[in-house]
Amino acid sequence: MTLRTRYEFTLPRGYVDRDGAVHRDGVMRLATARDELEPLRDPTVTGPDDPRLTIVVLARVVESLGTLTQVTPHEIEGLFAADLAYLQDFYGVINFGTAEEFAQFVAAQQALGAAPGTVPEPVVEAADETDLDGAAVPLPRPGRAAIEEIRAEGR
Repeated sequence: MTLRTRYEFTLPRGYVDRDGAVHRDGVMRLATARDELEPLRDPTVTGPDDPRLTIVVLARVVESLGTLTQVTPHEIEGLFAADLAYLQDFYGVINFGTAEEFAQFVAAQQALGAAPGTVPEPVVEAADETDLDGAAVPLPRPGRAAIEEIRAEGR
């Protein structure tokens, strides 16, 4: 029996490097005690409750991300919030979860599909719509997020 120590992942959105390339697929390894202790000695980390601790720990355990040759705290800091949250959850599941919890996490992520904005939306051709009186009827705007539909009195 072998112990699986490396896990592939796909970020919901992806890291965008300075050249505009998107990096979504990566590999995270299991953390060691050193991976959780050494960042506490980092002068940029003020203590166990410092949010930067998460950044430094993730930079230690994410072995690859797309075509990047090295993943540092700089790249982890540059992740979109959804991707950082994903990596935090992924870290928790692979390090502290059971095989069943890992399978449930992966299935849940696959069920969610691609994150909004990661897949180009189809181009909708505007068609002339008119009502019975011949007046133009505005077409719904494609790609509107549900949050834009919240009425002012609902806020």
